[in-house]
Amino acid sequence: MIEDRLARIVRQALDGARDELGLSGDLPEIEVAPSRQKEFGDFSTNAALALARRVGASPRDVAEAIRSHLPADDLIERVEVAGQGFLNFFVRADWLRDVLRDAVARGPRYGWAEPNGRSVQVEFVSANPTGPLHVGHARNAALGDALARLLEAAGWRVEREYYFNDTGGQMDRFGASVEARYLQLLGREAEVPEDGYHGDYIVDLARDILKEHGDAFADVPPQERMASLRDEGARRVLDGIRATLDRFGVRFDSYISERQLAESGEIDAAVRRLREAGYVFESEGAVWFRSTAFGDDKDRPLIRGNGAHTYFAADCAYLIDKFARGFDRMIYVWGADHHGDVARVKGAAKAMGFDPSALEMVIYQFVSFLRSGQPVTMSRRAGTFITLDELIDEVGTDAARFTLLMHSNDSPMNFDIEDVKRRSMDNPVFYVQYGHARIASILRNAEERGVSLKSIDEADLSLLSAEAELDLLRTIAGMPDLVLRSAELRGPHRLAHYAQELAAGFHRFYTECRVITDDEPLTQARLWLSTGAKQAIANVLAL
Repeated sequence: MIEDRLARIVRQALDGARDELGLSGDLPEIEVAPSRQKEFGDFSTNAALALARRVGASPRDVAEAIRSHLPADDLIERVEVAGQGFLNFFVRADWLRDVLRDAVARGPRYGWAEPNGRSVQVEFVSANPTGPLHVGHARNAALGDALARLLEAAGWRVEREYYFNDTGGQMDRFGASVEARYLQLLGREAEVPEDGYHGDYIVDLARDILKEHGDAFADVPPQERMASLRDEGARRVLDGIRATLDRFGVRFDSYISERQLAESGEIDAAVRRLREAGYVFESEGAVWFRSTAFGDDKDRPLIRGNGAHTYFAADCAYLIDKFARGFDRMIYVWGADHHGDVARVKGAAKAMGFDPSALEMVIYQFVSFLRSGQPVTMSRRAGTFITLDELIDEVGTDAARFTLLMHSNDSPMNFDIEDVKRRSMDNPVFYVQYGHARIASILRNAEERGVSLKSIDEADLSLLSAEAELDLLRTIAGMPDLVLRSAELRGPHRLAHYAQELAAGFHRFYTECRVITDDEPLTQARLWLSTGAKQAIANVLAL
């Protein structure tokens, strides 16, 4: 990447300037970043400021020493020292034109890095099968999938996993709710538990089960009936979740459930392992994990007094399962309400002999869904919510995902359904999509006018010299490094911002530079620039 190449050049210069600066020991990490203003070059580094105190010289003197020892490189047109000691690099336009050739040659893979030999599991969504996905799950799905795609583009081997709890009190309340509706449909007296699930979708599930099985469950023993209807309902809910996620552009490589962990004996094995490590004690008839030894605010139960395992015990078993599969990194995508779980999960990993640094928790803040500025209230148990399918029907998958990814996961956000639907240039989703559509229209118009696109090797790209053309080339050139940096920072929102920069760069180019002209060589060069921009927009939207 261009930043890496420039950083290597700066390191070479520092090595050459050691005597002049009195610099000994290891060199600091050199960071090179795109300049925010073009008058300060294409890229800059503050390496001189970082070194000044260490060598006892002013930052500008250090910067001048670095500049005087920079090796010749055909990438660099000139280097300037600015301000307190920033080094600003101006790259040659020929290099930017070579980037365009590379973008065209690589096509859909432009911006992707070579495989790095490392593997990562991304576990996300992981909603329990008690009802359809609603808009409250949308940010998790968009963020987790975008993060998985981004890591793949950055060279990682990625596995996407969906983990769900299908046992315990929550599932029994769901089962009792389905049972009540099933019996009501058969004309029998039954009531949905007060703390059960009251949405219309429960009636639909019961009706579907009745259609397939008739009254087969009506007269079996109550506990058996509830368990059977719970499982029948959960299976249908999970099938619906899979279908919704498919519509939302999200796929999983594996699904794993709490019941699988329990039936395989992994939960018992996890408790035993924690006990052998000396972090389990018994109190009040229950079995506890001493999570306070790892920074948790209180110790956590593993086995309740009635002998049933807790969700946390299953989480411990899931840790063993994850580590056994040999991933270099394991990423959990969690809502802000899970922030308190971080210490106990990492503590359990450490207690069982695993490296907790291999675990990453990407925590996102919640989304406030609005309609024309008014809050949309939701409750799954009451059945008052907007499903993710309804959101997709109303605004579309692409618009919903892009909007959800426009903000850092650290920031709360508002999602106004009516604003996202609006087809105007002040809507970022429409703005980017319109940029891609405009380029496609230009290319079609050229073909209709008999202008055939020749090989890029025949095009005279040196004719791309206007500032708007060079700025667009610079933006396209930034994609490979942006992918790596965004993956490293676990920040797919950076790609949404980049897509807007690409669209803005193209709109400016289109305004200032007529693409199809009487000058055939210039037309060819600008058509290829349009093609490269179209490819870059398509690639970033695919992530």
